[in-house]
Amino acid sequence: MPGEGHATPIVWDSSVFIVSPDENRDIQLLCFDTRTGQRRWQQQLGEGNRAQGRNNMASCSPVTDGHAVWAMCGTGDLAAFDFSGQKLWATNLSNGRRFAIQWLYGSSPLLYKNRLYIQVLQRADDANGHPSYLLCLDPETGRQLWRHERKTDAQGESQEAYTTPMPSEAGGRAEILVLGGDYVTAHDPDTGEELWRGGGLRNSRALSSSRLVPSPVVGAGLVFVSGAKRNPLLAFHDGGSGDVTESRLAWKYTEYPTDCVTPLFYQGKLFEFDGDRQMLVCLEPASGKPLWQQEAGVREVFRASPTGADGKIYCLSENATVVVFSAADGKVLSTIKLEEGMTHATIAAAQNSLFVRTAKSLYCVGN
Repeated sequence: MPGEGHATPIVWDSSVFIVSPDENRDIQLLCFDTRTGQRRWQQQLGEGNRAQGRNNMASCSPVTDGHAVWAMCGTGDLAAFDFSGQKLWATNLSNGRRFAIQWLYGSSPLLYKNRLYIQVLQRADDANGHPSYLLCLDPETGRQLWRHERKTDAQGESQEAYTTPMPSEAGGRAEILVLGGDYVTAHDPDTGEELWRGGGLRNSRALSSSRLVPSPVVGAGLVFVSGAKRNPLLAFHDGGSGDVTESRLAWKYTEYPTDCVTPLFYQGKLFEFDGDRQMLVCLEPASGKPLWQQEAGVREVFRASPTGADGKIYCLSENATVVVFSAADGKVLSTIKLEEGMTHATIAAAQNSLFVRTAKSLYCVGN
């Protein structure tokens, strides 16, 4: 790879797409052949890559519908390309100024029912004023369809989030879920109108440095959301209205909550991975009851989210160590040390293969 990036690779047929900085500090969208690893093309997405803490400008994963691919980077540059690499349109959402996010922007776009959704959850309490919002674009042209300003009473860094919006269709009603600023909110996909809001994501309102990283997860008619700084994992019944903090709370889990890792809903179970204490827990979705828990056996920090495939759960550490668990009982099946620098990209599974992005390389592993 031309530089260190944390975007997860995405796969469609024989193409794998990934965002990465290059040696000139430009951010590129690259396309590789899934069968050979040969680079088909690369196109510049933005310029001015920089790093802050564990993040840089190449942390947003692209999306595709099989005809076009949309990619964004931390500079606010967003563009659409066809599968030959031709740029279809491009725009910049930051309006010439940086997003007010301490550790740089890291949310990925959502493509849902021929609409492109972008969330920007940032700090508004400075002299310039940076409101948080959910944006809906026409994916064919980049034209703005609507922009909903998302309100919160969170303070300081708690207004910021690195989560990605998620769709839900519980009860036959489509919703776009947004997690950050101390709340999970559900929005009408056609207008952006807020339908419901759930709080209780942290135990102490006095804790200001509570940015949110794990994205919301949907399954079994529930919305699963993780609090910041390993505050409780909450489950809400979907499809409510107004403030559902108490009225639609199904359960909370407190023993091994995550800080940065998005939970996994796989084979009808919910898997929570505490990346700081290297503990994978399998939960019964309806009740939150732990069914089993298993240590990874690797004393490394995990920031990438777990991937479920082939009855297994794949976890990738910051040091590029892959731990493979059995999804049935949590048994550690194998541990592979790649040792290729700081790694945060989640493993992608497609075509009976795994696509693993480290700080230095993109691997395809399969039969």
